Amino acid sequence: MLVIRLQRTGRKNIASFRLVVSEKRVSAKGGKVNEFLGLYLPARNPHEFNFKKDRIEHWLKMGALPSDTVARLLKREGMENMDRYIKRYAKQKSKSAKEEESKAPAAAGATPVQEGGDATVKAE
Repeated sequence: MLVIRLQRTGRKNIASFRLVVSEKRVSAKGGKVNEFLGLYLPARNPHEFNFKKDRIEHWLKMGALPSDTVARLLKREGMENMDRYIKRYAKQKSKSAKEEESKAPAAAGATPVQEGGDATVKAE
């Protein structure tokens, strides 16, 4: 299965990415690339994202799937029909709400501790 994804290049702390088409199983870092489609430079101000729209459309027709991040970047740049490739994430609860939930059932469902269970008492 083919995937359109970002391949990281660049120095440490100064990331730059290539937009490539490759096999899904092949390593994103150094695997074989079918075609170079563009580049994404997030370290520049403003961000630079150049891509070959006609070639991306060609690969999408051939059955390649864009990664979630690539689909979001392409949608931001005005490419249509990218919504179907973007994954929807479940809303996460805040940490304070999680803590309140964990405290409430524990206090409500607590049972009194019975004395003299398994412990044996030695008489002196």
